Amino acid sequence: MLENITPLILTYNEAPNIERTMERLRWARDIVVVDSFSTDHTARLVAGFPQARVFEREFDNHQCQWNFGLKETGIHTEWVLALDADYVLTRELVEELGRLTPETETSGYEAKFIYCIDGRKIRGSAYPPTTVLYRRERAVYRQDGHTQRIEVKGALEKLAAPILHDDRKSLAHWLRSQDRYMELEAEKLANLSWGQLGWSDRVRKLRYVAPFVMLVYCLFARGNIFDGKDGAYYAFQRMLAETLLSLHIIKNNQTTNGKFD
Repeated sequence: MLENITPLILTYNEAPNIERTMERLRWARDIVVVDSFSTDHTARLVAGFPQARVFEREFDNHQCQWNFGLKETGIHTEWVLALDADYVLTRELVEELGRLTPETETSGYEAKFIYCIDGRKIRGSAYPPTTVLYRRERAVYRQDGHTQRIEVKGALEKLAAPILHDDRKSLAHWLRSQDRYMELEAEKLANLSWGQLGWSDRVRKLRYVAPFVMLVYCLFARGNIFDGKDGAYYAFQRMLAETLLSLHIIKNNQTTNGKFD
């Protein structure tokens, strides 16, 4: 199965992450990297892997960037493994990919994640399982708030082995990214009615409550209270992200109504 999979990665200034991600892809005959004109050493690090092909494209949104990588970079394998630059495959997952024998009706596989803080695993996170492996001809990306959503025609299965989510970029970079992401999330939530929202997004619209709910959820429901300082760091990081979202929702309401509510 491995010879029929092409990894696809989006990058922008991913020097702190990309080399570790690429190391676990040495089995791949072809790796496609779509870079948004990085200004750090991302391109040089990717060049150390001879099977990698790099395409530069100005970033507009995740939907267009992923669809470009999927449809316009000459991927010829039936299956695509879509990875963020901070996704590190476990050895168990690589072995599982090699053993896969998909049924005809199977169009994709969903993976779960183990979150890491500076390379150290924590026991739980708010990061959801994601469809990472799919048949190229049956997939398309749609924009969903600050990120993308993959639509796959056909049945989805679950991978047993996890992927590590191990982002080692600076806290300052994370804060800038989260502020931008949450601005887009606030716009998305503003355009959906209460009935169109899932339970988690309904909580997020309770802007004065959501940050504290996230803190409690991470510490106790996800067990981060048992992960020491790494668990506390992650829980407060997620609380801060939700606080940024709440601030953008409040700001949007002020702009619309002419006052805070």
